[in-house]
Amino acid sequence: MSEMTAHHGRSPRSGRGDSRAAHAEHGSVLKASGVWKAYHRGWWPRRRTLEVLKGSDLSLVPGEVVGLVGENGSGKSTLMKVLVGDLVADTGAVERTGSFGYCPQVPVLYERLSCDEHLDLFGAAYGLGAGDLARSRERLYEDLDFARFAETWVEELSGGTRSKLNLALAVLHDPALLFLDEPYAGFDWDTYQRFWEMTGERREAGASLLIISHFIADEDRFDRIYDLIDGRTVLR
Repeated sequence: MSEMTAHHGRSPRSGRGDSRAAHAEHGSVLKASGVWKAYHRGWWPRRRTLEVLKGSDLSLVPGEVVGLVGENGSGKSTLMKVLVGDLVADTGAVERTGSFGYCPQVPVLYERLSCDEHLDLFGAAYGLGAGDLARSRERLYEDLDFARFAETWVEELSGGTRSKLNLALAVLHDPALLFLDEPYAGFDWDTYQRFWEMTGERREAGASLLIISHFIADEDRFDRIYDLIDGRTVLR
């Protein structure tokens, strides 16, 4: 996957019971069924196979915030990459509808471009007009509080500000579905709160978000949470 395609107070919670009921009333914007993925190491006769995903299932409906939790090395990022199309599953099916954005765990950025230049570049890739790009840029700089770094090269940014830019690039085009892999890693407390305010606003506008993490502290912010255990998703 290229660097460009890698991104494509208020609580967002509506109640997990309400969310499960919504599945019966609305079509899914994301549905993964029986996803298997294995990695192969070495050459015959000493070739080894490591099964990472062993039949994972997962779904989201419009306006839902869903968590995917697992220990380091459990396969969370592998599943995320399968869901966004960066990896091909060995077996199983993934269905997506509408536009989506992807915020990878490791920021995918160009060291010698500024924040503004990144937003211009990705805005053009998303097909945003000048007016829409300007409005989205202003909103994200305000929501994540990093307008003062607009003209700063990435190589000069702190890890936390890189994470802000990484997230901004994923949501720049207001996608209907967001895949966020450890999106608030490196955020300070103020930015963490800003993240959830922004998430709540997008959820209320009908967007769906899948957030993966090795640990979730604020479970009440999620409509549903899946645990990834031994290669399979288990609904809490």
